[in-house]
Formats: sequence, C-alpha cells, structure tokens
Amino acid sequence: MRDKQEASWPSSHKQPGRQMDRRDFLQKTTLGVMALSLPEIPAFLKDARMGIVVHSYGLRWNSKVESQKYAPFTNAMDLMEHCHQIGAGGAQVVVKDWTSDFAKKVGSLREKLGLYLEGSIGVPNNAADVPRFAQEVKNCKEAGMQVLRTVCSGGRRYETYHSAEAFQQLQKNALVSLQLAEPVLRKHKMKLGVENHKDWRAPELERMVKQVNSEWVGVTLDFGNSISLLEDPMEVIQTLVPYAFSTHVKDMAVEEYRDGFLLSEVPLGKGILDLPAIVSLCRKHNPKMTFSLEMITRDPLEIPCVKKEYWETFAGVPGSELARALRMVREHKYENGLPRISQLSPEEKLAAEENNILACLEYSRNALGLK
Repeated sequence: MRDKQEASWPSSHKQPGRQMDRRDFLQKTTLGVMALSLPEIPAFLKDARMGIVVHSYGLRWNSKVESQKYAPFTNAMDLMEHCHQIGAGGAQVVVKDWTSDFAKKVGSLREKLGLYLEGSIGVPNNAADVPRFAQEVKNCKEAGMQVLRTVCSGGRRYETYHSAEAFQQLQKNALVSLQLAEPVLRKHKMKLGVENHKDWRAPELERMVKQVNSEWVGVTLDFGNSISLLEDPMEVIQTLVPYAFSTHVKDMAVEEYRDGFLLSEVPLGKGILDLPAIVSLCRKHNPKMTFSLEMITRDPLEIPCVKKEYWETFAGVPGSELARALRMVREHKYENGLPRISQLSPEEKLAAEENNILACLEYSRNALGLK
C-alpha cells in the first residue's frame, strides 16, 4: 500500500444560519445519536460485503464487443447475477424507464440472491417532472430498495460551468429539485443521497442538505471525487459523513501534467486514500451504511487547476489550496505512471475492468473487513 496523504489541507468553513445542524440531522434519522456512540462494529456488519456501482462496469454495460468471457450487461438483472457470482454483496443500478413488472422481477431476483440493492435516479427538474420521479421511486420500492443516489448537476464543475452566475443558478435549481423530490421520498419512506460528484465542494453540499432539512435527503459519499475540486479527501469525509446514506468507494492516484494534475481511480489500497480510516468513520456515523465500489477503468482525468478557466466558479477558494493540492500531487507519485487503457484492444479493456473490480473486492475482504 502506498503512503497515505496527510490530512493537512485547510479546514472547510462552516456556514452560519438557522439550518439543521449535524446532530439534529442524525437524530431525525432512524439511527440517530446511537450511531455516534457505538463501542464497536455491530455483529450484522461483520458479515457485510462490498457492493458494486453500475458505473464500475462502464465498459461492459451494453457493450458491443463480441466477447465470450465478458458478455455485456443489458439490464440490472444481468449486473446483479454477475455481482452474486463474484462475491459482491449488492449493487447500485440506474432506475430509468422501468415497468412495474420489471421492478417486481428485479425485487424477486434481489431476494433470491440475497443482495442489497440501491437505485441511481434523476431528481425532478420541475413540477411537471414530479410524476416521472414518483413512478421511479415507486419502482425502486417495488424492487426492495431503501436508499437511492442522485446527482444535481450536468457534469464536472470545471468543465460545464463557466461563470459564477452559471454555478449559482445550478445551486438554485438543485435546491428546487430536492424540495420537489422530498414529499415523494417522505411518502415512500425512501432515502435519497446527493453525491459529491465533482460538482459541490463539501461545505456547499452540506449547506444544501441543511436547507432541504429532511431526514429523507442526505448524501451519497464519494471517497475521492472532491480531490478534483482541490479539497482534502479526509476533510470532505469528516464534513459529509454525518449526512451519508450510502457510499461510492474508490481509491485515487495523481500525476502532474502541464495544466495541473491528472486524477485516476486505481485498485483499492494502491492510491492515496486512507480507506480503513474512512470506512471506520462511516461505520461510526451510520452502522447500516452500505459500501459500494465505484472502480472506473479509464484513462486519467485532466484537472486543469492552473488555468484561469478552472477558477471561474471558485470565488473565495484561496490560492493556498491550489498550492497544497499541487504539493500533494508531487509527494504521491504513482509507481510506473497512472494506468491508461486507450491503447488496449476492446477485449483487453474489458479484462482490465474485470480484473480491477476483482482486485478491489479482494482488498475489501482482507483490509476493510467487508467479507
């Protein structure tokens, strides 16, 4: 395992106001303050297993490659069957355009295989979109889900939004969407986690969850995305974990490039994140937390943080955070360079994806106690 990054980046500034604080939020959930005082990992979690986010299979999902060994997954049931075969404990799947009959079939398979199941769902864009959202939530419930994940932006912050005004409008729209979603979630007793998806810095997402002020709206906590926004990953975890319903588990590696740094998901235990500490903190705050692997096999992402355009939506973020981020990059060189797959054949890419996922599951069993 590579050296772990020291938690030395600047602390997130907390927002004043009348919103619900973290303890109030926890008291409103089913776990409440009990989650903060458990002396040890509860017995039911000792047999917990890592699940898999559908995006881990971005290459194999609806793949057009004719492969005997890596047949494509065409729907949620294909993915669930495979997760069971490789020893995963559950799956997070996209729920869109499902019929009620298909939702029931998914639910029957989930029960047969003994998997947990979570949905990835789009929040309503406006009032006219609420019936669509309500039907999808109903389908999720029919399939036996209790936790959903969503995003509230159209893409990566530094690529999609090119002015402070554009990002502020996104924030306003996202809040409206969550407020429209909340009565539906409350009716069906379904929890919805908003992912920190290379869009919200942790204090921004925390503030939005507080504004919604509902036990049914929280966070899907991605372990590594916020590095792209120059945030310290451990401080992101500490800020958002009190609101987290679910996770995207990953490890990250970095590399310098001309306009900033490159960022890659790498097999668990090979990157810069202190995964045992993060998992322990998640369990402390929510003993029923699920851990879902998002190991995306792809070429590194460019984080152009030294270009002027990157900073158009980051008013108030001090340059010292950039300096510390770049120092972190220089101190954590990935052995032999970050993995790249664009030069591989289609079959080799599918093999790399599967091997990465299997390696992550092995690490989760041996190092994280997710048996």
